[in-house]
Amino acid sequence: MTRAVFTVGVTSSIKRKARVRAPELVGRGWLNTGDKDVKLADVRGKIVLLDFWTFCCINCLHVLDELRPLEDEFADVLVTIGVHSPKFVHEADPDALEAAVDRYEVHHPVLDDPELTTWQNYAVKAWPTLVLIDPEGYVVHVAAGEGHAEALDRVIRELVKEHDAKGTLHRGDGPYTPPERQHTELRFPSKVVVTPQGTLLVADAANHSVAELEADGETLIRRIGTGQRGRTDGAAPEFAEPSGIALLPSEIAEQTGYHAVVADTVNHLLRGLNLDTGEVTTIAGTGEQWRNGPTDGPATEIDLSSPWDVAWWDGKVIIAMAGNHTLSAFDPITHTVSRYAGTTVEGLNDGPASEAFFAQTSGLAATEDRLWLVDSETSALRWIDNDHVVHTAIGKGLFDFGHRDGDSDQALLQHPLGVTVLGDGSVAIADTYNGAIRRYDPETGQVSTLADGIKEPSGAAIVDGKLVVVASAAHRLEWPVSPGDNEQLVAGKAHQVKRPPTILAPGEVELTVVFQPPPGQKLDERYGPSTRLEITSSPPELLVEGAGTTTTLTRRLVLATDVDMGVLHVVAQAASCDDDPSIEHPACRLTRQDWGVPIRMDEGGLRRLPLMLGGMDD
Repeated sequence: MTRAVFTVGVTSSIKRKARVRAPELVGRGWLNTGDKDVKLADVRGKIVLLDFWTFCCINCLHVLDELRPLEDEFADVLVTIGVHSPKFVHEADPDALEAAVDRYEVHHPVLDDPELTTWQNYAVKAWPTLVLIDPEGYVVHVAAGEGHAEALDRVIRELVKEHDAKGTLHRGDGPYTPPERQHTELRFPSKVVVTPQGTLLVADAANHSVAELEADGETLIRRIGTGQRGRTDGAAPEFAEPSGIALLPSEIAEQTGYHAVVADTVNHLLRGLNLDTGEVTTIAGTGEQWRNGPTDGPATEIDLSSPWDVAWWDGKVIIAMAGNHTLSAFDPITHTVSRYAGTTVEGLNDGPASEAFFAQTSGLAATEDRLWLVDSETSALRWIDNDHVVHTAIGKGLFDFGHRDGDSDQALLQHPLGVTVLGDGSVAIADTYNGAIRRYDPETGQVSTLADGIKEPSGAAIVDGKLVVVASAAHRLEWPVSPGDNEQLVAGKAHQVKRPPTILAPGEVELTVVFQPPPGQKLDERYGPSTRLEITSSPPELLVEGAGTTTTLTRRLVLATDVDMGVLHVVAQAASCDDDPSIEHPACRLTRQDWGVPIRMDEGGLRRLPLMLGGMDD
């Protein structure tokens, strides 16, 4: 099958310069269809929204939530189809994909695309990417990244109007068939901490609650939360996929009135938990996802972005802000939040905390002199010292991973989500997509495997000298090993992301980010430039010219002639507002996307690199 080349333009009235037929959907199989294959011919007459995603990607998870209101509003005319094109080896496992569809409550058909066949046929370059297909089977809109719900709403409304008039729109149910759900006491738990009383507090993510268990890890003492997705405070609280939990020092708890801080991930909030009463209070966040606003200020006035874990360190609660690749700090005494580390660029870059790059930090653990962290998207173990300098112990970058022990400079992880400090000062790593607990010894720089065969371990804690592990995909806690027992060295394979590189010619290349405001909107230039483009590279010497930040979405790059391959890191954003002069205060929105584009140099390669932020390429 030939790859689609999208060279059409879309105006606000969905008029097309050319008509490009959507390529067929090809993959290994389907989920949420009752074991039936779905062809585009089966949904002709519907508006089809393809969501290219992979379940490791926090931006993809954001989009799943953004699409839910659209799916409800246009239920009789819109068919959403998830195209799962995996980044990591583990994500290509059909059982792991089935668990992820269950975990994240995906209520539409999902095509399993492990070889990235459909991904390549649609010329996709980023997770997530959204493609709209009209009722006659033609591609009419492409958008990369998140924050496109409003634009999609406008385009879908225009398509409904157009195809209702033409008689080509068919209303009714789509091919989605809900699977059976299995009940378990815990459901995709995320993290665990030990209370001063010796009980276990578990962030029970898919049950939208916090579970307190006896020290045996099985006996439920109480459940804090109704189990319904929501954000209500009080004695009958609601959460939305809570993840990390941090216990406060007793003197801080006495002043604040709560003993634990919960990272309420999908609500983009921090919640304070009083362990005596079970009452919950919102202590940080607005409930809105951070996109481009302030990062410092009164805690309940600052947007957060998918807080995944929390830890008490440096006199504050440090927040792993997985959604924008940064760390923030919450001060429970002054009730403020501030940026602690990171720039929002996704990558692996050490140095001063304010300049470092992170990649979906998902686990934290503190000692007196180090804050340990795991960056899941770079499969890295890192730490911050007391001088606020970031170091990497294990990890190569966004596209290298595996299961390999030995010297830390050669060791490999695969999408780790948790880290725990052991009694001897070494750290246990929940190496999630390898199904293993790994150990790193900072004294020797050696990496080993403590246990394997665990279903997606995502966190751990020490109980009576033993390691209790959150086996997330097994819906339980496990005691696979005591630290120091049965330690082994694994000489596994090194892997790289299968995503094919873009072949570019060395020398001058034009990079263009395509963005067209959705119907009824225009670029917001009331207060200056409405767009921003930031470009860096790995390795830095890949870019001879063109790195840096400008306010235009087109950039002349000069690529090195002596570098064979690398990654272009591109961050683009565009602000648009309602185009109605009668409205005094029009609604405005910011669209933003980060790309990590793997490239390979070849004299016969392309000299133009288009990236789709929203719209279609002319």
